[in-house]
Amino acid sequence: MKLTLHHVNLATENVGRMDAFYRDVLGLEETTEGLPVLEKKKGYAGYAGDVAFVSDGAIQTHLAQKDVQAGFRTGHVVNPVSHGHIAYRTDDLAAFKAHLEAKGVAYSDWGNAAVAGWSQIFFYDPDGNVIEVHQVD
Repeated sequence: MKLTLHHVNLATENVGRMDAFYRDVLGLEETTEGLPVLEKKKGYAGYAGDVAFVSDGAIQTHLAQKDVQAGFRTGHVVNPVSHGHIAYRTDDLAAFKAHLEAKGVAYSDWGNAAVAGWSQIFFYDPDGNVIEVHQVD
């Protein structure tokens, strides 16, 4: 059950402005890994916000329209687009979920409702920061 940093998600009121900043000022490039399947599901699972994905070639930054109500609409305790989150990719999500359960860490299992082809879970660290762990199906 290996974890690698995959992306940082930043919640924003203006995706276009943030996308321009991260591309123009930081020199990041648009990436489509994960984005096309998310766009096809736009509006699904209670989230219809704008998104943009940029990358330095190794780690992605996901820019998502802030939506403080997405958790309520989807019935999930953890809302990954209210304040953003940090995301890790694993090669064995089932083993990681068992690890969290053994440690007594509650998580919200979004399955592949948000991104087709990714099984995702979200949980909180001790200070309330949202962490995503996902596996490519």
